[in-house]
Amino acid sequence: MSSTILVVEDEPAIQELIAVNLSFAGHKVLRAFDVDQAETLIRAELPDLILLDWMLPGASGITLARKLRSDERTRMVPVIMLTAKGSEQDKVDGLEAGADDYITKPFSPKELMARIKAVLRRRAPQLTDDMIEVDGLKLDPISHRLSGRGQSLAIGPTEFRLLHFFMTHLERVFSRTQLLDQVWGDHVFVEERTVDVHIRRLRKALEPSGHDLHVETVRGSGYRFTSQLPKS
Repeated sequence: MSSTILVVEDEPAIQELIAVNLSFAGHKVLRAFDVDQAETLIRAELPDLILLDWMLPGASGITLARKLRSDERTRMVPVIMLTAKGSEQDKVDGLEAGADDYITKPFSPKELMARIKAVLRRRAPQLTDDMIEVDGLKLDPISHRLSGRGQSLAIGPTEFRLLHFFMTHLERVFSRTQLLDQVWGDHVFVEERTVDVHIRRLRKALEPSGHDLHVETVRGSGYRFTSQLPKS
């Protein structure tokens, strides 16, 4: 599934190589040569993942990683550090600053793409193309097909994204604001009650197979997708 990836790299040749490979894989690429440019881009649009060079002009990548982790808005964005520093202590420093992974230069584009996929699967599974099944409900992100206990289910594109997010974050309660940020994007400005409308549509789409009962309202908190229904 297409993701928005911010590449923060001051070496033009390396930045271009990374950007070309990401674009070829279907990702939207944002580019920055230093921390100031990166922060400007992040304020405009929250990326799904950040590839962050350690050595940058001005402030270092480590400094930006720490700022990202201290900010509520960017705390959950996966970060992969890119660096020529290869000692064990350097890796520890990068991870302690908040990086999710660490790639030492030089690296192959194939290795980079594999690392990105692994980090997204771990930190943002809703952005991967893996087939998901929960209690007989099957969702295929590639074909955008949904079936419940062998029955094909009709579902709108927004409800599909909402369900995909729920099915990759089972049993967790999300507020309307969190769902807007994760499913619609934090740069899209819509009313919180819009979430309620799409929750109703999602439940209606799941009714034919009985999976609508998996979408639970948690009073005063938000919504949750549960994997197992209580036995009657």
